[in-house]
Amino acid sequence: MANILIVGCGGLGTRLAHVLSDKGHQVTGLKRHPPAHDSQIRYVAADIASDIGLDALDTNFDQLFFIVTPDERTESDYRAIYEAGLHHLLAKLPQCPWIFVSSTGVYAQSQGEWVDEDSPAEPEAVTNQLIRQAEKQLIELNPDNIIVRFSGIYGPGRESLLRMAAQSPAIQKEPPYFTNRIHHLDCVGVLDFLLEQRLKGRKLENCYLASDDDPAPLWDVISWLAERMHCAPPAAKAVDQDAAMNKRCSNRRLKDLGYQFRYPDYKKGYAELTDKGRPG
Repeated sequence: MANILIVGCGGLGTRLAHVLSDKGHQVTGLKRHPPAHDSQIRYVAADIASDIGLDALDTNFDQLFFIVTPDERTESDYRAIYEAGLHHLLAKLPQCPWIFVSSTGVYAQSQGEWVDEDSPAEPEAVTNQLIRQAEKQLIELNPDNIIVRFSGIYGPGRESLLRMAAQSPAIQKEPPYFTNRIHHLDCVGVLDFLLEQRLKGRKLENCYLASDDDPAPLWDVISWLAERMHCAPPAAKAVDQDAAMNKRCSNRRLKDLGYQFRYPDYKKGYAELTDKGRPG
């Protein structure tokens, strides 16, 4: 069994920690404000941005998961995590292999293109540039480090599209505006799966794009949700000929490795959310 460090124990990190602990791994969670009690996880209270508390952290970990979300979508908060925080962790744990949670926001493609791990990742927003910079730094330091780019995460507590569908919004219908998503349980599943493959000694790539099988147009998703929720359908928004079509994310590399999605499309995942609270 492995000695695992999870940096950033929010919803995803905490669930992953429990999954790994149940499998017999020794799990340490690094969090600014740890819970008062969790019998499965050893917590260390630390702030990677300021370096406060990192002196109490062991250095003998077999694997580090980086699952940190900045407090706000501001350049300063992203620099605190992806520049200062990264620097402090690498100084503390220079030899530890990483699985780094990134985002498909590092892709700037916006005309309906398919993207995969080999597609150009040249983001325009400074926040995504900082994530991309961190990706490059980790791979340059150790080519065996792994980047996992999640698309839009949804699930219980992440229900923004349900709220949108309930408001009968105006949405671009033509050309189709493609959206990409992954259920939060598949996020945990992917990270657990990659660790399992690494511990089995399989040769892994240094980047995986993690998104479900169905990069569907937003119009289709909201229309389906509205019908299922018994809400008025969306209205087609007038758009000009240069309207963006966004991008479509391919998960082929991850599936070729053997990962099977628990929620392969939005209908499977959102059906559980829309059925929540309905009489049985």
